[in-house]
Amino acid sequence: MKLGRFVMQGVDGPVQRICLVQPEQSRVIDLRAAEVLRQQSRGASRDAALRYASAVFPESMSAAIALGEEFLETAHEAATRFGNDASKSIEGLQWAAACDPSVVRDGLTFVKHIRQFHERMKLTPAPALLQVPGYFKGSPWTVIGHEAEVPWPARAEKMDYELEIGWVMGRTAHNITPDTARSHLFGVTIFNDFSARDLQANEFAIGMGPTKSKDFAYGIGPWITTIDEFPDLNRIGMSVRVNGETWGEGDSSEMLWSVEELIAYVSLGDYVQPGDVIGSGTMGNGSALELGRSLSPGDVVELEVSGVGVLRNRMGPREQDTWWPTPRKPFM
Repeated sequence: MKLGRFVMQGVDGPVQRICLVQPEQSRVIDLRAAEVLRQQSRGASRDAALRYASAVFPESMSAAIALGEEFLETAHEAATRFGNDASKSIEGLQWAAACDPSVVRDGLTFVKHIRQFHERMKLTPAPALLQVPGYFKGSPWTVIGHEAEVPWPARAEKMDYELEIGWVMGRTAHNITPDTARSHLFGVTIFNDFSARDLQANEFAIGMGPTKSKDFAYGIGPWITTIDEFPDLNRIGMSVRVNGETWGEGDSSEMLWSVEELIAYVSLGDYVQPGDVIGSGTMGNGSALELGRSLSPGDVVELEVSGVGVLRNRMGPREQDTWWPTPRKPFM
């Protein structure tokens, strides 16, 4: 099952609607609308049907996932019975981010990317990479969806994409182990960890992790494919195109840390929530940096993951006249 969110105009402005996506039929099914019809067919008044459908299919994908099996079962029933009456053409839809995580987490697990990234940045890989799965936390407020324009951050010159799988959590995870981690997965989406490489180099020197080099845009979409459609998480095909030209191809193999190990490690001492997205880390040759290239305003970036689809975004114009800190004099 493929699930996403599109934007439509409501009485008080734009609202997000959870939908079942059927790419082969070039349509989506508005699950809230379908469920209203289903409840009315069972004798509910329209007001009661609306209240119920809004609870099962709220604007937040994370809130819907938190309902557990009820969410998927109701989606299946509503789509099966009233999908034709609540369908919309996939063409021309305005997409929201497929999920709204409580916090962005992004891993570092692909050996080839780790090696090539450090070579390009003229860094030596830290021995700690072999001790624990590395990841960082980013802002959930800059998550964008399919076809959204990517804001160009202040002072950035060398812009990059990063081709990743987004592991979507289905249950709260706290101090879990790798042998139970897969049971906590809801599905798979595409994650684009956009990066300002020149800003990132300066932030590395501080030693506190990325900030302005990352927290301007995280692409998540175009939708989520439920985990039951992926028998082997280690053989998922991946590719990236820029302006129609293929810049990188590969798959989800060659991971230093498995999906299950990454999720279990993230959960240690923390509470990972339903709908949270954990980036797999960048596939080898999955970034422009590894190729000695970078992006320009107007470039169209397409990330493709087998079994999911294509996440497409256009790079926006450079920001102008933005405040920036004045360097301080040395104090040591």
